[in-house]
Amino acid sequence: MNIAIETLQADRHRLAEAGGSLVSRHRLLAMIASDEKELGTDRFVLRYFFSSGEPRQILALETTVPESDPEYASLTPLFPAASWSEREACDLFGVRPVGHPDPRRLVLHDDFPDGVHPLRKDYAADRVEPRVPRRAFTFPKVEGDGVFEIPVGPIHAGIIEPGHFRFQVMGDTVFHLEARLFYTHRGLEKRAEGMAIGEGVRLAEQICGVCAVSHALSYSQAVEGIGGVEVPERALYLRSLFAELERLYNHVGDIANICAGVGFAYGSQHGARWKEALMQLNARVAGHRYLRGTVVPGGVARDVTDGQLGDIVRTVVEVRDNIQQIVHDVLGNPVAHDRFKKTGVLWKDIAVKLGAVGPAARASKIDMDARRDFPHAAYPHLRFEVPVLEDGDVLARFVVRALEARQSADMIRQIAANLPGGKIRVPVGELPAYRYHLGITESARGENVHFVMTGPGNTIYRYRVRSASYANWPVLPYCVPGNIVPDFPLINKSFELCYSCCDR
Repeated sequence: MNIAIETLQADRHRLAEAGGSLVSRHRLLAMIASDEKELGTDRFVLRYFFSSGEPRQILALETTVPESDPEYASLTPLFPAASWSEREACDLFGVRPVGHPDPRRLVLHDDFPDGVHPLRKDYAADRVEPRVPRRAFTFPKVEGDGVFEIPVGPIHAGIIEPGHFRFQVMGDTVFHLEARLFYTHRGLEKRAEGMAIGEGVRLAEQICGVCAVSHALSYSQAVEGIGGVEVPERALYLRSLFAELERLYNHVGDIANICAGVGFAYGSQHGARWKEALMQLNARVAGHRYLRGTVVPGGVARDVTDGQLGDIVRTVVEVRDNIQQIVHDVLGNPVAHDRFKKTGVLWKDIAVKLGAVGPAARASKIDMDARRDFPHAAYPHLRFEVPVLEDGDVLARFVVRALEARQSADMIRQIAANLPGGKIRVPVGELPAYRYHLGITESARGENVHFVMTGPGNTIYRYRVRSASYANWPVLPYCVPGNIVPDFPLINKSFELCYSCCDR
């Protein structure tokens, strides 16, 4: 994937002036903070990456922040999608966004000491911080007759990762929700510092268990962009094959989970059955149920035989047909349809402001898909449509996934019919030090953005991931007010947000 990045330099105190000209036409992809004091200057570098809507075209708004005065003008008032990234950079680097509307901690929790910033280069990765007395995190308080607060989590009655939710309710109706995450942050980006480029792809796969291909592909694309690596054509097709197999089993599982959110056992049980069929297919073809170990810098690590291609096509067609029947039956059930319709609405203006991605965005009338907008792998050679609906409710998100699942199966058939011969991998070679590039892919949850900057000797200097779930989590609290408490699990399942993608 050849991405052209145009860089615009701006004074740290005048970011609003530079960003103001971008509001109407540009979408914020990611904000990346980096400690580059080792490169000879006493500074941090902040890079805001924007999409202009033109294929493969990205604008980078870049500013420097000195350690002696680590403040800059926040872009969050102009681009609310920058909120989490700026708060995270404040926690992990100590660079303070002046004018940010919500300067509370994000990643570092209540018992972590002040003035300690783990992603600075002088912070040792094996350092252990003593806990300080806990300070209460400030949640908004609403008081009045008939107003109650329902706290949920961070520990849940299942095996999901921890997350804390505060519901403000009157009766059964929610009028405010706040979610707090990052309870099990793993420090993967710190772990990446100094790691060999070839090893980094395994770290990328561990960001999220069910998006291993997408994260590995994003990482690999960033590395290949730095080195100008030309990936063999067969490998490009195989990348799309593995990516669509991953998208398909995720969408089938999500369809089942949404059905479970309304207690519709027929849809949830049969959806789980066909997801399992796809997982077993993955194991037969790639040696791993979650398709780990398939995508690497320079190409792919596994080829497929003609016999395996036949197995793939037969299985995905069978799954496609059965899932479409399940979707038809679910939508024909008046109870399920009523629970889906007008529940958890994400209005388009909110989705745009907060930077929603993936099926959640497309269900709210936002026409975006990285497979088309940032063409990569074999997608320029495949026929597919981007389904866009306008209601923004659970029903729309359910239908978008169903349409995309069908298209994934059809794209897999196209790949099998047109898979070229040739090599599946080329060496990456020696990469220039202190260069960076982006990798952008479309996972089942939406757009994943990976930033890789090289160090000397083919190592990683800075690695940053903006996952689809990281983009969509801030959107969820806007979709719950006005709904009843029992509908929250359904709304939550319709977004299918990942905790692990945030707890990097």
